[in-house]
Parts: sequence; structure tokens; C-alpha cells
Amino acid sequence: MSEAPVGRRTVLIATGATAAALAVGAAAPAAPGNAVADATPAAAAVCTLTKEMTEGPYYLDGQLVRADVTEGKAGAPLKLALTVVDDDTCAPIAGALVEIWHSDALGEYSGFVGNNGHSEPDDGTFLRGGVLTNASGVANITSIYPGWYRGRCVHIHVKVHTGVTLTSDGSFTGGRELHTGQLFFNETITAAIAKVSPYSTNKVTRTTLAQDSIYDDGGASSGLLTLTALGSTASAGYTGTLTLGVESS
Repeated sequence: MSEAPVGRRTVLIATGATAAALAVGAAAPAAPGNAVADATPAAAAVCTLTKEMTEGPYYLDGQLVRADVTEGKAGAPLKLALTVVDDDTCAPIAGALVEIWHSDALGEYSGFVGNNGHSEPDDGTFLRGGVLTNASGVANITSIYPGWYRGRCVHIHVKVHTGVTLTSDGSFTGGRELHTGQLFFNETITAAIAKVSPYSTNKVTRTTLAQDSIYDDGGASSGLLTLTALGSTASAGYTGTLTLGVESS
């Protein structure tokens, strides 16, 4: 299904482990087994603003607040560390809910299984959810490397909310939505992932990062994650880091 960019609010998106050193970088490993992906710093400590990206057609309200969204889905592990900062002061924002949702290895979204041509159990919650940022503004979420579906490169959707109320059923309500965006993956790594099971069973033609209609080749400022290998093979998985700067006032 096609998605088009939406420009509602501008936000800062930059890589970096801390808000104090905002270096815009992109993962560019020579091989998927590299211990650390190469990063190309540009304009360190400079706030770079970029437009939000479309929510897309697969968002579901009221998802679970949890650090692990895998629900047993097969795939290469993905450990996300997303830092939320105020775009005016670059100060970390604690207690913000960072919510993600993405497809499984076969390109299917929970709640919409079958849209990519596969039949599988669908509880409407797999690979969806989020956590509150800690005192350093970091949200740590465990998932799997996403698969792909027709017309889109591999990506993850993300929202940032503040002032939410946690509910007794493990979800959240209320609050203010500060950011809607997408996270993207280095093409060399995705190509390696596509060769291993269960991704190799997804026979849908894969749209590359360069071919995608949403990603604008802006690197980290457009949501490109910095990826670090968790092992010597693609199937061992990756960590993915990015700092999201939002308009908090």
C-alpha cells in the first residue's frame, strides 16, 4: 500500500547516544558481520530539523506498554535505543512514551495479516508497543528486524507521546502526540538479512532504500538508524540507535 510524506510538524532527528553530542550519522558497514557500523559525523551538536513522516495505514490505538514486542515472532533480534530530546534545548525528555509498530519477516502487520499474501495467526498486537523513556530520555525496545511488503523499503513506524496515563490493562491513554515518523535501515545490512531464514521465504519483490517513496536519502536526519552488529552473522541481529528531537512546547 502506498504511503506519502506528511508535513505537520518539524522535528529534529539525529544519531547519538546522548543529547549533549548530537552527531548526525548513518550506518554504512563494509560487511554485515562488522562489530560496529561505520558512522559519518556531520555538524556535531547542531540541531537538524526535518518534517514528520506519514503514520501509514497500519496504526492501531491503545497498544501495550512493554519493552519486548516480539511475541515469539521469528527473525533477527533488534535492540532499539531511541533517545528523545527537546529540539530547542537538546535536553533529554524523561517519561515520554516511544511507540513503534512494524511488519514481521513476511511483511505482515498484526491486525492486518493477509495484506502481504500470507496466512498466519493474528492477535493484533505482535510487533507493536512501546516504553517510557528513562531519566536520560532513552527508550529501550526489543523487537526483530522488520521484513518488507510491496512498495516500501524495510522500515519501522514510531510515535512519541508525552503526558500519557498508564492503564490497568497494560496500555495507555491520553497525553500529547509530539512526533510521528519512520525508522530506516542500511541497505547493505538489509540485503544480508534478506538471505537468512525466515526472511528468505518472503518472495515479495523488495523495494530498496533508494527506491522507497518515503525515505528521502537524508540519512539520520530522515530516520536512518545507526546499526551495530550483535554477532558475526546477520541472523545474530543488531542494535539500532537514533536520537529523536521533538517540539515539546
